[in-house]
Amino acid sequence: MDRSGNDPKAYLIQLRQAIAAYLPTRGLPLIGVWRWTDRLLVTAAILLAFVGGATMIDRFTGARAAVVDMYRSRRRPGRSFAGFMAALARHSPRLVALIAATLRGKMQARLAAHWRVGRFAAFGFDGTKIDCPRTKANEKHFKIGGRHKSGPQMLLGMLFHLRTGLIWSWRRGDACTPERTLLRDLLGDLPAASLLVADAGLTGYDLLSAILAAGHAFVIRVGANVTLLQKLGYLVEERHGIVYLWSQRAQEEGLPPLALRLIVLYDGRNRKWCLLTNVLDPQELSTAQARQLYKLRWGVELLFRAMKQTLARRKMLSTSPGHAEVELDWTVIGQWLLSQLWFEGRGEKAAVAQGFAAALRVVRRAMAGQADGRQSLWRTLARIRPDRYRRRRPKKARAWAHQKNDPPCGTPKLRIATPTEKRMASGFCELKRAA
Repeated sequence: MDRSGNDPKAYLIQLRQAIAAYLPTRGLPLIGVWRWTDRLLVTAAILLAFVGGATMIDRFTGARAAVVDMYRSRRRPGRSFAGFMAALARHSPRLVALIAATLRGKMQARLAAHWRVGRFAAFGFDGTKIDCPRTKANEKHFKIGGRHKSGPQMLLGMLFHLRTGLIWSWRRGDACTPERTLLRDLLGDLPAASLLVADAGLTGYDLLSAILAAGHAFVIRVGANVTLLQKLGYLVEERHGIVYLWSQRAQEEGLPPLALRLIVLYDGRNRKWCLLTNVLDPQELSTAQARQLYKLRWGVELLFRAMKQTLARRKMLSTSPGHAEVELDWTVIGQWLLSQLWFEGRGEKAAVAQGFAAALRVVRRAMAGQADGRQSLWRTLARIRPDRYRRRRPKKARAWAHQKNDPPCGTPKLRIATPTEKRMASGFCELKRAA
């Protein structure tokens, strides 16, 4: 007992209850033949994402100690880190799918008031590289991304909910996996008729066709590596801003052009940037709404910063590829669960990453058995204030050795459709009318 009369372990019990509130009510038994039952395994894997430490064994020790205190009346789990990782790797595909589906369902049910931006259920996408230890197995499995002096890396592609800043789904690949491949794999996880927001580099004909075939809308930045056609005559009524994406390969294979709308925006320094969308009617998606949606896409950078900097998971510690993949999956789930717990308690409209560091400190104190006065865990999390800091000067270092010097993506190339292209497009129009 502390001086205030509170049981320090009560915070751990409340943390167990908070985690259980986001887990499925069925499918995670607490009692079983093995020491690491599904419930204990999932709880330890989630807590493993919150513990600091230079090695995986240090993190496991802290997570296991918290699990033992959470479930005092239950049989104690095994002490061996190797045994824990073997069990987690064996059951991880099933458990990750179960937990991710449950978290998505609870987001839609509990955050209905924060679900839409305007009339759209909008989601953002981006990818980032996660370092892995330089072992022969990791180098062979994850490959080298190509940057100077880089080691083996995983590519993490993440979908997140724009309004709340919460994770929605993710996929991982090796260092040479294109982001387009991960995004195409993630389309099945989006709710019906969603709107996808992404940065430049994801505007290929095949990818946009896949998004349209899945029944989703999109707002994607477009750069100088894309050529768009004008005055093709494919639509009955061509308004200002209507363009067409029709690659040479698509023409040769007899595929129809994609009718899109080009939105040109300007920042405060009169720099131009362009967005492509398949929402052709400005009444459904205005220029101001498109600007707002694209600005919210920056929330994925806050998610990556929270993972790499706040959680200190810039680099996985597992020396084998299978364990590194498991480590990354449960890091994402841990970050997702804690973010949802904090956001739901606050009910804030601000991005959840703005209070993530403070929420992590509260959870780490709870795991250490340190009660915070007479406040419950939920009240302590609810009292966290989002970071409202606004930078007054550019965040630019005088000299930064690892800084990217990528040129701006520029603006797309526009050209008038050729007579041959117009004849081909008219053939598709006739097929549409006949259908």
